[in-house]
Amino acid sequence: QLQLVESGGGLVQPGGSLRLSCAASGGTLEDHAIGWFRQAPGKEREAVSCISYSGASTNFADSVKGRFTISRDNAKSTVYLQMNSLKSEDSDVYYCAAAPTRRVCDFIVKWMFWGQGTQVTVSS
Repeated sequence: QLQLVESGGGLVQPGGSLRLSCAASGGTLEDHAIGWFRQAPGKEREAVSCISYSGASTNFADSVKGRFTISRDNAKSTVYLQMNSLKSEDSDVYYCAAAPTRRVCDFIVKWMFWGQGTQVTVSS
């Protein structure tokens, strides 16, 4: 059973940067698309970004385009979300998820495995 663990969250000032990591254990990420999602209490979960199994295809929510990048290191079974120019509205719990697919990356695939989340707070 694939297990995902997010890390890298924290408190950052507006305009700052954070890099989130999603590390897998119990299996390999090589055949999985990886997505990043965020959710605040009482709000719907929002798709942020995803990357295909090979890294050739990526996708971003309009709200983060030009500020966030996503990458993966399959040898380390880790996916990264680089978040720059952070805004207060980016404050959320961020989750990574894995889908066993070789399709191009989109958010409608079946995300079968989820991490526990990491808190990102953007505040002065």
